[in-house]
Amino acid sequence: MPIIDHKKLKIVVAIALINDEDEILLSKRPKKRHLSGFWEFPGGKVEIGETPEKALIREIKEELNIDINNKCIAPLSFSEFDYKKFQLLLLLYICRKWDGQPISMESNELKWVKPNMLRKYKMPPADDALIYCLEDLF
Repeated sequence: MPIIDHKKLKIVVAIALINDEDEILLSKRPKKRHLSGFWEFPGGKVEIGETPEKALIREIKEELNIDINNKCIAPLSFSEFDYKKFQLLLLLYICRKWDGQPISMESNELKWVKPNMLRKYKMPPADDALIYCLEDLF
């Protein structure tokens, strides 16, 4: 009988911010962090006691200094990836309306990218798996 590995599950939320030119915002992961140099959809971990939507609103304010409203975000898809030390569940939301101008509060490089160009950016596996959903929107 196989042994079941009960790894720690990390739930992460991410946003596909879509501007008026139908471009999606990507953020480059900082140096000296897991998967540094990879591009990703902005977001972060859901903390204990938080709903995914509240975590997303908090993370986007902390990372990009913009305000998103739970009425302006919609769940799009999710992906999973099995890292050696944990299982990742990534929940992707989309948003076309926010207050403020996105700026990186963590000195990460930001880039607006057309959906058909997303594959040109090296992304973590969980983010990369969500590109198809975004391509289908356009």
